[in-house]
Amino acid sequence: MSEHEGTSSGVERLRATKTLKEILDVATSFEATARDFYTALVPKVGKNLRWLVEDLAKEEAGHYTLFSGLAARPDLERLLQAEVATPASDRRFSDAVLQPDLGERPDDQAILQYALAREHTAMEQYRALAENTEPGPFKELFEYLANEETKHKNELERLYYETVHSGGV
Repeated sequence: MSEHEGTSSGVERLRATKTLKEILDVATSFEATARDFYTALVPKVGKNLRWLVEDLAKEEAGHYTLFSGLAARPDLERLLQAEVATPASDRRFSDAVLQPDLGERPDDQAILQYALAREHTAMEQYRALAENTEPGPFKELFEYLANEETKHKNELERLYYETVHSGGV
């Protein structure tokens, strides 16, 4: 057996990392998709969850603006080339760019399940990125976003419990 058998090749190791620019590009798409999805969902939901869907659309729009602004800053260009270990959650995060069809009159439970899944995926991704990013503005960004997504997830879990187990919000 040669000394390189059973070890990762350089190509495999490279696939295990992405630049911060690549990560921000995916995160920007993730947030834009969520913003557009929730915005389109507003007129389809009942009054009892409309406020939530409107808030989610605003939050995702804010994240989109944040990512877009960071990616465009010339003073961060060098940092954006830094390699970061690709989190195990990366595939789920990338796949979450796809939007489900909840129909013309989605029920509250389906909306909450979708939102919970997105928030959970984002929370995992941003937490893992924070752990794998060198100290600095991007680590702080990912820590902030992980904490935000955790708060959103906890609030959605409370609403889900009230809606599904207690008969409504």
